[in-house]
Amino acid sequence: MAEEICLFIKDGLIIKAPKKSPVLLRTIVLVFVMVCGVYICSVCLKQTNFSTKTKFLNIEVLESYCHEYDIDRSETPYLHYPKPKTFRRAECSCNPVRLFAILSMQRSGSGWFETLLNSHVNASSNGEIFSVKGRRENASSITKTLDRVYNLDWFTSASKNQCSAAVGFKWMLNQGLPEHHKEIVQYFNDRGVSVIFLFRKNLLRRMVSVIANSYDRYAKLLNGTHKSHVHSIEEAETLSRYKPVINLTSLMTDLKQMEVTVMKTLEQFQSTRHIILFYEDLVKNRTKLVDVQEFLKLPLMELTSRQVKIHKGPLSEHIENWDDVNKTLQGTVYERFLHADY
Repeated sequence: MAEEICLFIKDGLIIKAPKKSPVLLRTIVLVFVMVCGVYICSVCLKQTNFSTKTKFLNIEVLESYCHEYDIDRSETPYLHYPKPKTFRRAECSCNPVRLFAILSMQRSGSGWFETLLNSHVNASSNGEIFSVKGRRENASSITKTLDRVYNLDWFTSASKNQCSAAVGFKWMLNQGLPEHHKEIVQYFNDRGVSVIFLFRKNLLRRMVSVIANSYDRYAKLLNGTHKSHVHSIEEAETLSRYKPVINLTSLMTDLKQMEVTVMKTLEQFQSTRHIILFYEDLVKNRTKLVDVQEFLKLPLMELTSRQVKIHKGPLSEHIENWDDVNKTLQGTVYERFLHADY
């Protein structure tokens, strides 16, 4: 500390105050500067956060301006506004799209049903996209394929991408579904994919159709050409002339296995939004097609198909060893298949 200075003056003593320390002044100035700096930084941070939030809000507004706010909120998870990489939806960019998948088994009417759906001006069902093994090798390849389809980047003759209101495909139960059902169900629920189950009630008729179709792959009865579906009565009659022989030894087991497969699939996908259809009901009651359109929230239209049914009339006309089959199923839970005419 600075020394005190004493002056002796006549009649008195004067004592001068000590000089102020420059270190103290510097400390005060430094503290003041630090306080000001902290205050300024806090103000800047608040402004930055506000600006960032504003940008996020602007982005949300830009991305959601197409959404319909007058619809039932429960429907929101099933409405999509795809942004394809391969084209622009132009004036249809604000048209919501619903995603679907038809889960079925071969020779259960799925091909016919799909042509009915595709006759709707706003529906696109893209066939059996997972018939190609490479697309269903694992969960990753399945997800990648689904993303392309539902983003409208999958092109087939059925594509009506720009103004589609419902987009999907058909998926056979033996094309990777059982092996990856958990991942697929999760994907469907996350993306809001609606499932249309399509099966046959008469599994014996399905068996006849499966065997006959397999035979024609090699026989090629239509002028050396194999056709799974036909568009004329003449072609249908030609294919129906072949009468398969049913294996009696495995008949009951085969029918049971088909039932188990269907029930297991329904159980695995029960958490999805779905509708269950049967081929026989669609044939007999065309109002079922109204139910389908309402399920997909499509404008109601008359749906048509050029396909012609191949195996018409009683099953006795289409099975070579009918008497043996009839005897085997009489008195069993499958006896009903013998008499149903679908």
